[in-house]
Amino acid sequence: MRIRWPRRVFAQVLTAQVTLTTGVMVLATGLFLAPLSSELDDQAMRRALSIAQTTAADPDLVRELVTTGPTAHGPVQADAERIRTATGALYIVVMDTRGVRWSHTNTDEIGRHVSTDPSRTLAGRQVRQIDTGTLGRSARAKVPLRDDRGRIVGAVSVGIAYDSVRGRLFGTIPGLLRYAGAALAVGVLAAVVLSRRLRRRTHGVAFADISALLDEREAMLHGIREGVVAFDRRGRIRLVNDEAARLLGLDTRAAGRALDEVLPPGRTTDVLAGRVDGADLLAVSGGRVLVANRMPTPDGGAVVTLRDRTELELLGRELDSTQGLLDALRAQDHEHANQLHTVRGLLELGRHDKAVEFVSEVASAQRASAEQIAERVHDPLLSALLVGKAAIAAERGVSLRVSPATLLPDAVVDPRDLVTVLGNLIDNALDATGERRCDEPFVEVELRAERTTAVLRVSDTGPGVPPPLRERIFAEGWSTKEVPSAGARPSARPVAFHRGRGIGLALVRRLAERYGGMARVTARAGGGAVFTVVLPEALARQDDSRGPQLTAAGEPR
Repeated sequence: MRIRWPRRVFAQVLTAQVTLTTGVMVLATGLFLAPLSSELDDQAMRRALSIAQTTAADPDLVRELVTTGPTAHGPVQADAERIRTATGALYIVVMDTRGVRWSHTNTDEIGRHVSTDPSRTLAGRQVRQIDTGTLGRSARAKVPLRDDRGRIVGAVSVGIAYDSVRGRLFGTIPGLLRYAGAALAVGVLAAVVLSRRLRRRTHGVAFADISALLDEREAMLHGIREGVVAFDRRGRIRLVNDEAARLLGLDTRAAGRALDEVLPPGRTTDVLAGRVDGADLLAVSGGRVLVANRMPTPDGGAVVTLRDRTELELLGRELDSTQGLLDALRAQDHEHANQLHTVRGLLELGRHDKAVEFVSEVASAQRASAEQIAERVHDPLLSALLVGKAAIAAERGVSLRVSPATLLPDAVVDPRDLVTVLGNLIDNALDATGERRCDEPFVEVELRAERTTAVLRVSDTGPGVPPPLRERIFAEGWSTKEVPSAGARPSARPVAFHRGRGIGLALVRRLAERYGGMARVTARAGGGAVFTVVLPEALARQDDSRGPQLTAAGEPR
């Protein structure tokens, strides 16, 4: 009959533990009994030697051995039997130098030669051994018998029944087995408890399934396009998949280390560590916009998933810009319609000269504004951004001004980075300007080149930024903007200084830091805020005919 090995993990562990515990107890019992038998034999031989030495030390026995003969009723036999009875020995044999017995338990053996060789004892040596004689197997000891002058006149042989030694050995076995059985029961109980706990932890899976589950987990974790970071109960990183390592800039040595050791302080670290509550939390890491969700695990740890929303964020911002341009075009369409109606009315009234003058003024004003921007900002992307933002500002009733100090050559290494920075700053300024009523609200933009450094400054007539908030507004996810719920009336709230989702100014600072520069906010004289961003190496050298020598990240090629 073939024995089937269980498939479940807990059953295999239980079977292995019970088998191992039983084998260990059997082995331990055998290893204990083997030296115990030898110890009991040695104790019996020591006892026999002690009795023999005590008997040989009796001076009357020596005198009686020399002066009398070997008889069943002689004094030697009487003394030997008295000592044997008192000590419980199997026999006490007193012999002369010829090996003839002078005493024995069986009186018929008196006067006969001993059954074992006494030469070693009669030569002056003490002998201990397990041997078989006329009374059977015994533990015996032999000592020489000396007179007053130290001459050997005979020997004393004492035997201890070996059955008593074996009986002592067998008598210990039941107690030993009881202890072994108790230890085995405790071991089996512990194995059962451990196996039950293991069954709950492994959900009853088989050993063969564990390898497949691990392979599937590795393939899934390293194949998905979402970042996964697992933490233990102490907050140390337990697992980082490839996507999370790419998004966070971690390496393979991050596992087993604390999060604060591998990531700099900031919102990203706080979100991953669980110090920020909420779902779909936004964070910025290395210029990337991440959406993080943290899920606690039953063992006290946590698993954080990361999604890269950089492209979606950029598309959203482009959509916002497009929507703003559409609104601006719609406003210009209305304005052009009004202007056409005015021209038509002048023509119908016959005021042709006045109509020509009006058209010339309108065209000149628009052309002058665009030409003024193009003359001061040579990069086409940046100048187009300013023209579009000017139209949006005009629709909101805000004047977008270009500072007279503005002069930016067409030598921008990566215009998209400057578009991101400038677009965010202008949007924030327009939002802030709308929060404060003034006679002439405006936003002023200044773009300057200091050799290879680009300096961007945007000021507004909004409520300004209180000093305690001038650092917090650049933190990822921090925002004073609140989106009212559907149907709710807008409530009074603090002025918003950056995008509603708390990403705009964080991206601005990250881009500035990536170039090795800085971003800060100060107060404007007369009220409002001034945002200044310095981007070193954002401009190519004017005397370099080979063009820009920096990457989009601001690093040397």
